[in-house]
Amino acid sequence: MGGKAEDFAFFCNRAEKMKVFIVGGTGLLGCEAAKQLIKKGHEVKSIALPPLPEGAEIPEEMKIVFGDVLKKSEEELEELLKGVDVLVFAAGVDERVEFPAPVLEYYKKYNILPLEKLFPVCKKAGVKRAVILGSYFSYLKKKFPEGNFAQKNKYIKSRMLQEEFCKAHADMNFSVCVLELPYIFGTQPGRKPVWTILIEQIAFMDKMPFTMYPKGGTAMLTCRQVGQVISGAVEREKEGFEAIPIGMYNLNWKEFLSVVYDARGMGADRKIVGVSPWMMKMGMIKAVKDYKKRKIDSGIDPFNLPYIMDINLFIDKRFSVELGATEDDINAAIKDSIIVSEKAFKNEVKLLDMKAE
Repeated sequence: MGGKAEDFAFFCNRAEKMKVFIVGGTGLLGCEAAKQLIKKGHEVKSIALPPLPEGAEIPEEMKIVFGDVLKKSEEELEELLKGVDVLVFAAGVDERVEFPAPVLEYYKKYNILPLEKLFPVCKKAGVKRAVILGSYFSYLKKKFPEGNFAQKNKYIKSRMLQEEFCKAHADMNFSVCVLELPYIFGTQPGRKPVWTILIEQIAFMDKMPFTMYPKGGTAMLTCRQVGQVISGAVEREKEGFEAIPIGMYNLNWKEFLSVVYDARGMGADRKIVGVSPWMMKMGMIKAVKDYKKRKIDSGIDPFNLPYIMDINLFIDKRFSVELGATEDDINAAIKDSIIVSEKAFKNEVKLLDMKAE
């Protein structure tokens, strides 16, 4: 055997076959997790919101129950969780889904309330472990406490509340692992990529000889790698609570946008001018007026976002590798996401939109 990562991967492949229940198993990430788990011989079933995205490669071996966790009775949930070893929560919403005020209540409804309903039933049904898909904004808050990011941004506060809830309910008989996920690239046939929002944000600069963008950067990985990480977290034997920062590649915004513009057919050599937070704040005035006009309560404060995007929010890939992630073509995944996003932005294709699943 080789090093630590290889040993861990070997252990995971030798793991006892389990029954896994995924909330949101037909979504981009839940579906990838199901594929990886089934490939390892685990039994997977899911509850998901209809309809299925047209053309999506949903594993035939996964049993799907259509419905909303929040609308299920305790008895119905206990029946669904009977015999289950591990719960995977691959549902919820992120900061890109818009809500009216108070937005924090919506984040609680979709990201925390389902766990409040599921965890007691899990313990009653004998489920031993839960894997929760969280956000690397929690990692940001912990790594840079001086930024007061949770106080300034309701979405980040909600993700910290989610982690605190998970930690409070983990015990020797019910372990909880939160995966702090960064930017994710890849597509699912029939579903609109979240990166349509990026096209909306930068399209107005297309006629300019350059693009102005922050100087920071981000961790990222492909959706297939997320599926591998979820699978590894399911098989991981660790008591209590843990939150693991996830990432495989670290790109600054200039490097990232080079791939984006190449995918858009505008060339990888598009000039990118890095701007300071104060300058980006001036550009956010229009966004703030738009939110006010549409009565949107932004989960990320538009005037704090420039300071977040000025940070190189990078993550060591060793955490993901230890959970079983293998190398992938991140540039190809970015291009696939952007090409479909561009078509969605231009209304050239009909796709399922983001939803609270």
